[in-house]
Amino acid sequence: MDTSSELIHSLLPVFLVTSLGASALTVGLIDGAGEATALIVKVFSGVLSDYWGKRKPLAVLGYGLGAISKPLFALATGAGLVVAARLIDRVGKGIRGAPRDALVADIVPPELRGAAFGLRQSLDTVGAFLGPALAMALMLLWANDFRAVFWVAIVPGFLAVALLFFGVREPEAKPREHAVNPIRRDNLDRLSNAYWWVVGIGAAFTLARFSEAFLVLRAREGGLPVAFAPLVLIGMNAVYAPSAYPFGKLSDRMSHGALLALGIVVLIAADLVLAHSTGWIWIATGIGLWGLHMGITQGLLSTMVADTAPVDLRGTAFGFFNLVSGLATLLASVLAGLLWDRLGASFTFMAGAAFSAIALGAVVWRSSIIPAAR
Repeated sequence: MDTSSELIHSLLPVFLVTSLGASALTVGLIDGAGEATALIVKVFSGVLSDYWGKRKPLAVLGYGLGAISKPLFALATGAGLVVAARLIDRVGKGIRGAPRDALVADIVPPELRGAAFGLRQSLDTVGAFLGPALAMALMLLWANDFRAVFWVAIVPGFLAVALLFFGVREPEAKPREHAVNPIRRDNLDRLSNAYWWVVGIGAAFTLARFSEAFLVLRAREGGLPVAFAPLVLIGMNAVYAPSAYPFGKLSDRMSHGALLALGIVVLIAADLVLAHSTGWIWIATGIGLWGLHMGITQGLLSTMVADTAPVDLRGTAFGFFNLVSGLATLLASVLAGLLWDRLGASFTFMAGAAFSAIALGAVVWRSSIIPAAR
């Protein structure tokens, strides 16, 4: 599914600006609204998976919505249909996200949880690498025909749904006398202060890390041809994919707070490099650092949520974590678009570095309550 989605999303910012005449603010609004929708929906799917005691049916529904959204991008003649397609796609992502993450936590031994989430992120990112690579090859082959490339994305999307439906078996749930509402007050009281601090850190970190669409636009400012726009995500994921699993394993043996702080420092470096210049060396370095910080932090944050949440509330815990992160994502993308349009790209990345520094200070200040390695 990531191959299908990134085949489209690696070209979408350039398609919106060059073919549909959208502004950077519009790109930020569409991307932010889409990602925020996905993350907000996760809270409801996570709660439902806990209440129902099943994860796979929600995952199938979510991946199915992602697949059926793909033809709409190819049919779009204005920003309105792009918004609709993006929201359907992200609603699907939201429905499947929390149940899938909770399922990973359910079936993996605690001492291997960091490695498992790191491996999931790594394999997920392989698709995010293949999608832009395929998009670039097809753009060169078909003379920058965006719509023809978007039609190709339908194939891997529906293959992913078929693979999940026919090839994945969910472990038997433990028998329960009756279903319990996971968001009752007494259940929510069982979510510890350590969990809510992880939620707060995740929100601050998300606010500092706006959409990768702005990496594509920054590379375009440096003279990157339209057909090569997917190179940005290819480069980022070429670093992200091989780094996520090793850092996931490392999180099983060292302080989560120290590792998260390292990831934020790398993000600050990426922002400063991207703010400095549009020269190819600077752009490539910034994109590489951005991918490295993703490899360090994304599986780690999932591990931290799983470690601080009760077993029977994991879906709900992932849901609330992603709800708060979703609101931060929307705010970050809109703010980045406004700063880009009014003050320029350099100021946008400097602002990202400033927010990252705030998140780093919070991690250093309260790292004592973030769970250490088991």
